[in-house]
Amino acid sequence: MGLFGGKDWNIVAIIFERPDLYRVNGQRGRGGDATTIRDAVKKHPRTIFWGVFDQKGGFLEGGPADGARSISTAILQRLTREVAANPSVREVLAKLEAGKEDKVSKPLVWTGYPAKGEPKG
Repeated sequence: MGLFGGKDWNIVAIIFERPDLYRVNGQRGRGGDATTIRDAVKKHPRTIFWGVFDQKGGFLEGGPADGARSISTAILQRLTREVAANPSVREVLAKLEAGKEDKVSKPLVWTGYPAKGEPKG
């Protein structure tokens, strides 16, 4: 929360790039902009998972989005379990929490990508 109880969120989206590469996009939003950013991230067609974090890195809310149809249920379940602790996500959050950048993007380094040739479903 902000100084007077307003929203000061870091919104993270895991975006599908290709089966063996997802991207972590993070954006800091304050006040009404935070809600607008969260809602836009949830609606993005390639968002696999979205999450809202406070300025101390605490997970507030999140879940799968439309882009999750691009991956298997098992991979989505693993990503959902691991996303808040993932080093790439934590790095994006640290940069946003520092306040020097309002938007950060980087590839998701993760061991849960499907093996080559593994079916989607």
